[in-house]
Amino acid sequence: MERILILDFGGQYNQLIARRVRECEVYCEVHPYTMPVEDIRAFSPIGIILTGGPNSVYEPGTPRVDPAVFELGVPILGICYGCQLMAQMLGGQVTPAQEDSTREYGKTVTWYDPSSSIFHGLPEEGISWMSHGDYMARVPEGFRLTAHSAACSHVAIADETRRFYGVQFHPEVSHTEYGTQMIRNFLYEVCGAHGT
Repeated sequence: MERILILDFGGQYNQLIARRVRECEVYCEVHPYTMPVEDIRAFSPIGIILTGGPNSVYEPGTPRVDPAVFELGVPILGICYGCQLMAQMLGGQVTPAQEDSTREYGKTVTWYDPSSSIFHGLPEEGISWMSHGDYMARVPEGFRLTAHSAACSHVAIADETRRFYGVQFHPEVSHTEYGTQMIRNFLYEVCGAHGT
């Protein structure tokens, strides 16, 4: 069975992420971020989604996955907190937004790089739903920037070789114009799902 694992960091939209995956005809389960890596291996996901959450990744004691998750050879999509967590854990740097220009909330015009698998087949411009007060000051080695807004150059990142993707916005909410297509691209183009 093709399965997507959603690791829950306590965000308000996490069940909605699962709903969108299921609407794309792919089976998924939501588990706490504390799920041991041995159990993740046993679950045998074709892809992992790291959800949003209320914390800042640079604060002591904030939720983290086992670093071994990034060595499983499984595609990963990080959403909001999940994106920043991936960036921080893989050698990037996330900081509090110092100016209003990098703190974004609500419907935001966003420009996408359609050469990235997540944005393949999408228009180059659309509305996305932002909700972040932190900023990816440095992205990890091997990643490139794949989306930006007028205020923020680091809206989405991708390491196409390892199949790791991160978005600062919420593709699962209806306010994000092409969000379901982005999730579908992750499932079908990146993870190789067949919708069975």
